[in-house]
Amino acid sequence: MMEQLPKNRLPTFFTVTAVCLIVDLWSKSAVFEAFGVRNGGAWLLDSWVRFRLFTSLNEGALWGMGQGFAWVFALLSVAAFVGIIYWLFAKKAAESMWLTVSLACVSGGTLGNLYDRLGLHGVIVPGQETPIKAVRDFLHFQFGTFDWAIFNVADICLVTGAIMLMVQSVLAPAEQPVPQAKTEP
Repeated sequence: MMEQLPKNRLPTFFTVTAVCLIVDLWSKSAVFEAFGVRNGGAWLLDSWVRFRLFTSLNEGALWGMGQGFAWVFALLSVAAFVGIIYWLFAKKAAESMWLTVSLACVSGGTLGNLYDRLGLHGVIVPGQETPIKAVRDFLHFQFGTFDWAIFNVADICLVTGAIMLMVQSVLAPAEQPVPQAKTEP
């Protein structure tokens, strides 16, 4: 008989994913509505650590790598989401609440940035007629003279989920090998 997952895993996964996605899309919309494109406010923290809201469009991935390849990252996002669903629910990784929540964070972040990469946000830059297929970023930090890459809530969700996966891999008990039955020659 096939083991079933605990009943709370599917609602937990979709709730955490939805919360991450909604907070990400809402925050992007609110900040871009307030500041427009490539604009921002005053420094909210202004010492060695500086922080402000500053809107930016990223047509690539992490730290702006792969500019102009939003479609590739969109395809990878879809593949990642499908892979997560398969791993959690077909391969039963959702037996672990920790994995369920960590992969829900990754999924929410993935879907938030996918929404942007598909241009569904409707942001049109001067000189273009259609929405730009780029991720909307707005959290800007500086540490001394080091200017950190501008990021968004989806990125926070992705990093949180990735850190949770690393913790899981370090703290998870090692699987014991199943003893093989000896056969007579």
